[in-house]
Amino acid sequence: MLIRAATRGSPLALWQTEHVAALLRGVDPSIEVEPVVVTTTADRRLDVTIAEMGGKGVFVKEVQAAVLDGRADIAVHSAKDMPSTTLDELVIAAVPDRGDPRDALVGCTLSELGPDSHVATGSARRQSQLAHHRPGMRFSPLRGSIATRLEKAADFDAIVVASAALERLGWSDRASEVLDPDVMLPQVGQGTLAVEARGDARDLLDALSDIDNAKSRRVLMAERAFLAELGGDCDLPAGAYATIHGDDDEIVRVDALVASLDGSSLIRERVEARDGVAAARSAARRLLDDRGGAELLAPR
Repeated sequence: MLIRAATRGSPLALWQTEHVAALLRGVDPSIEVEPVVVTTTADRRLDVTIAEMGGKGVFVKEVQAAVLDGRADIAVHSAKDMPSTTLDELVIAAVPDRGDPRDALVGCTLSELGPDSHVATGSARRQSQLAHHRPGMRFSPLRGSIATRLEKAADFDAIVVASAALERLGWSDRASEVLDPDVMLPQVGQGTLAVEARGDARDLLDALSDIDNAKSRRVLMAERAFLAELGGDCDLPAGAYATIHGDDDEIVRVDALVASLDGSSLIRERVEARDGVAAARSAARRLLDDRGGAELLAPR
């Protein structure tokens, strides 16, 4: 079976596609995966912030289009880049085993950051949490491939990147500190890959089901439900992290937060339930309705 895989062209995106290909070959050696590289507008326009281009989803729409118009059979995404709802024609056909969901500081550790520090990050979620822990810091936007970001690290006291990205590209040694979720709550889906396919491609869906990790899917769907309930597909100062607990892995714990961009207000909520999606939605409603989160996230 030949599977054409739509992917962005960055080294990290190509690594992710090859990882999916290797998983598929491990199940069926006759499967061949051919990358279909899509250069997205977001990849070309590094001078514009993600929020200005429409927020969450700008990295995936053109990759999805390659599947919808027949140029590719599947799309391989970083799950954190995906909107909280899936297009009607597509399904998330596989969620491989999750990588490290945490964020990493490059340049110095959190304890070394002070009021005069200058940190680069393109994420409102990261900025708000760092500002909460270290008030008074300056922030600058940061975009580009992981290599480009690391090259720019010398211009700042620290930059923030996904730990999984460093690990996958063999640059884990560049991390000054990997931040515990108690300090920096991860982005929805961070460290997770999602493989999309057309919902009517039955043979393909059967093949992809063999590389689907049930636990990774369960926590991803919970985190995506939090984002959907929050009503945010743009880059909000919000995050959610789902984990599985209990003797029989029956409980999903969802830690979630919303914050002001300057970090002066940050509220967290934890909900546990057998139904992870229900837990995530409950966490979102508590933050928005009971804890003042709606006001924090309101446009200024």
